[in-house]
Amino acid sequence: MPWKESTPMSCRAEFVQLASQPESNIRELCRRFEISPKTAYKWLARYRQQGPSGLQDRSRQPLHSPRRSSAELEARVLALHARYPCWGARKLYALLEPDPERPHPSTIDAILRRHGCRLLGASGQQAARQRFEHEAPNQLWQMDFKGHFLLSDARAGRCHPLTLIDDHSRYLLCLKACAYQTIGAVQPLLADVFRRYGLPERISADNGPPWGSRYPGSLTELEVWFMRLGIRLSHSRPLHPQTQGKLERLHRTLKRELLSYQSFSSLASCQSQMDRWRQQYNQIRPHQALDWSPPIARYRPSARSFPEHLPTIEYEPQDHILKVTSKGQVRYHRHDWYISHALAGLPVALRPTPKDGLWDVIFIQRYICSINLHTPQ
Repeated sequence: MPWKESTPMSCRAEFVQLASQPESNIRELCRRFEISPKTAYKWLARYRQQGPSGLQDRSRQPLHSPRRSSAELEARVLALHARYPCWGARKLYALLEPDPERPHPSTIDAILRRHGCRLLGASGQQAARQRFEHEAPNQLWQMDFKGHFLLSDARAGRCHPLTLIDDHSRYLLCLKACAYQTIGAVQPLLADVFRRYGLPERISADNGPPWGSRYPGSLTELEVWFMRLGIRLSHSRPLHPQTQGKLERLHRTLKRELLSYQSFSSLASCQSQMDRWRQQYNQIRPHQALDWSPPIARYRPSARSFPEHLPTIEYEPQDHILKVTSKGQVRYHRHDWYISHALAGLPVALRPTPKDGLWDVIFIQRYICSINLHTPQ
């Protein structure tokens, strides 16, 4: 039977002192202390050789470990951990050069634990068991603002990080520190992204401003700009963040590896650190969903170049072309019809429907609304 777990040292000391008395019955003491004779004679021998210090537990580490990692290899692992303190064993394994001495991720994890290394911001959340992605780069980009935060200098206000990621490759196309969440702040940044990486087929965003409207189905100025560039804009389901899953995962990584451990006095200092982190994320950081390759290994720029001048809007010859006023209206049959403020100054087409007096309003190829000449109100 084992020693009582409460006070093993006191039990050992009491036993050896009683067993060392003249004419003591060691076998009977073994039964009363619930230990085996082999254990009893072991502790008696140690006590006679070393005194009270011999009753301490000895290390169970083997005297010789021929398969233990070399000191040089452990130093390489610890250096990588010091450089990337938020990355786990599998990511560090992907960064090590493939050679016969490269240890298994479990060995790397053991090295880190042996040296008391802990991952910064470890969440303990399980990875997704099933992933969905588009077949090629630029088929879908996901866009959103990371939750804003205060800058350390109160006079500098808040930072609203704008993020844009490619669905297929997880390549982080844009990470910008914005002062506001407005179209005036977003559109120039997106234009710079389009100039460098080309135009995607579709962009997904949530329902908030500046890409979402307060009124379901209504257009926004940013969506109108996308339509003129030939980009489809889709919106995620309300209260369903899984639609933007890759972007939500990026935001968690960004917070864990940068925002939670840094303070920024200005947007400029914030942008400097974000640029450094973005380069590391895209070009160095191994990604489990990409077979432990960085996102840049799978990303290719789009073949569709960004036009510096928007193409002319053209309609069918039989369409009635009307220009939207600054109030978002069109004048037809001596009545003003509200269409959309986002289309102010742009031409729309009126197309007749099979129903008498009912006309569809079309912008480029998209149906906007219908007007009924019999009910002008």
